Amino acid sequence: MDQEVIIEGKSLKLTNLEKLMWPGDAINKAGLIKYYADIADILLPHLKDRLFIMSRYPDGIYGEMFYQKDCPGYAPQWIRTFPVESADVGKTINYVICNDLPTLLWLANQACIEMHIWLAKVPNLNNPDIMVFDLDPMPPAGFKDTLEVALLVKEGLEQFGLCGYPKTSGATGMHVFVPIKPNYTYNEVRDAVEFICRQVHTVFPRKTTMERLVADRGGKVYLDYLQNTRGKTMTYQYSLRPVPGAPVSAPLTWDEVRQGKVRPGHFHSGNMVDRIKEYGDLYEDFLKTGQDLDRLVSMVR
Repeated sequence: MDQEVIIEGKSLKLTNLEKLMWPGDAINKAGLIKYYADIADILLPHLKDRLFIMSRYPDGIYGEMFYQKDCPGYAPQWIRTFPVESADVGKTINYVICNDLPTLLWLANQACIEMHIWLAKVPNLNNPDIMVFDLDPMPPAGFKDTLEVALLVKEGLEQFGLCGYPKTSGATGMHVFVPIKPNYTYNEVRDAVEFICRQVHTVFPRKTTMERLVADRGGKVYLDYLQNTRGKTMTYQYSLRPVPGAPVSAPLTWDEVRQGKVRPGHFHSGNMVDRIKEYGDLYEDFLKTGQDLDRLVSMVR
């Protein structure tokens, strides 16, 4: 079943709407598109002027997926792109910029379940305006352990007058996003995150690890600072995830983290809109002016 729609004056053909994306949950592509349409007003300000990497699941979460950086030639002419010279592939990649509802729904129609986004805005791609702590538990460590570790990250940030914003990854872990001024290099930001991660590991070595090899992590929460690298992307707030239950990478309050009762599966496509109605956008202040990293960067040096 296909459907032609007009969104904000732009013509968009929605295809294969009955295709099951999450077969075990009976969620089809129409449900995927509806979710992003329902949260567009909240989501789009967070995506504004950022490079989008398409992670496509044409046959649903159990089918073969592929990443696509370059905007395909068949895309509508009104899709905005931004060219980036790539030394890795020896060509210019035209990344999609998702600043409006027609683009968001076109991406959803491409079976882009996840929102994989750069940490810097165009055109200032060498200077991120988001600093990321990626907390990834390895069994037997679980999500409850990750919540405890996130609180230590919060304390580490507060030593330098910084505010972090927690969210579930939507899978097994957590992210703490920190809005910063785009005045620093990726190396400076990565070193700053590593510094705080090492502080956390020193305080809580029983539950945390910074070992890069999975086999060496010993069932602890991995403190990943290497995501703070040019070209790396993160799953953004309110993004769906390609796992059973259609979970969402959901913003949390620090009180929820402290109480330790939330779990990744609590937040999904079926209840995220209601959560937003109850709590609003918990990342609303995240969109305001970024924070100064000078004290932390000076300490690292």
